[in-house]
Amino acid sequence: MFQQQDSLNQATQPIVEESSVVKENVAGKDSSATLGAARPIKFTHAYQVLRLLPKDATPAQQDSAIQAAFHPELTHLSTRPDTLHLPCHDKGKSIKDINLPQYYRESYFSNDSLFHPELNGGRYGIAGDPLPYSIRHDNLITSLLLGSFILALISFSFSRQFIVRQARNFFYIPRSENVTVITETTGEFRFQSFLVLITCLMLSVLIFLYTQTEVADTFILESQHQLIVIFFGCFVGYFLLKGIIYGFVNWVFFDRKKNEQWLKSMLFIAAMEGIVLFPLVLLLSYFDLSMESAIIYMAIVLILVKILTFYKCFVIFFRRNSGLLQNILYFCALELTPLLILAGLMVMIVDNLKINF
Repeated sequence: MFQQQDSLNQATQPIVEESSVVKENVAGKDSSATLGAARPIKFTHAYQVLRLLPKDATPAQQDSAIQAAFHPELTHLSTRPDTLHLPCHDKGKSIKDINLPQYYRESYFSNDSLFHPELNGGRYGIAGDPLPYSIRHDNLITSLLLGSFILALISFSFSRQFIVRQARNFFYIPRSENVTVITETTGEFRFQSFLVLITCLMLSVLIFLYTQTEVADTFILESQHQLIVIFFGCFVGYFLLKGIIYGFVNWVFFDRKKNEQWLKSMLFIAAMEGIVLFPLVLLLSYFDLSMESAIIYMAIVLILVKILTFYKCFVIFFRRNSGLLQNILYFCALELTPLLILAGLMVMIVDNLKINF
């Protein structure tokens, strides 16, 4: 400590001597006065100290000279409360008051009856264009499609023989009416029902993508998921209602065995329709497939499904009687009419939910 003080004194000694000489020369005093009797001047800026040092002074010497020339004093902050306040307000509060931030957040018009900060007064600037909705950026729909694909693969691994047997019996034409109906286990029935739900999901996503591309992309709903759920509910209701109508009509005009064969065939067709449509959903959602190509793909699948339905209806109900005309009437009344009603319902839903600018 004493060595540091000696070094500071040695560094500042030429400053005191040179400053004294400068001061005496300016005042016109005798230059023969001793340098030791000169009084040091009071510096106000650091450059005054650095100007008196030799040009070859090191940074350490400059720093020591400045520290020896300036002696900062301790500052004592006032602990008195703030007495400045707005007119018509009470005096300032103590800094120890925990409600001080709330005090400074208060406005001059806080007690005015016309002051309502809870009302939105608008925003500054112009709102930017929001990004259009895309399924590829939707984690929920992506997770749902991926989960459905994984569950379908797992179910197919356990029911592979059942699917092959159903496909083989679908195109088999029995020579007599006394044909034993193949019974299905509970697991196989659940598997087919799960595939029908996947079909409803695929159809709802396809209709949503078509609506977003060709009709409108803004709706009065809070999220796009609600529109997909509405479409999904419509398709589930369509398949349930069609199954009920088929069951009632076939119960009236045909026997129990034919009715059971027909319901199993319809369940198999609906389940396979979802498997065929799954690649189309992936291509539209993640690989930028054009909507024109998707419509052609969808039309081909729909035509094939209706042709297979017409064929199975003829084989089960009207093959023995050669009733081609009855088959056409049966097919149009119970297959095409519900489909047209579903299409009209979809159009009405979209028209009521879309936002017209």
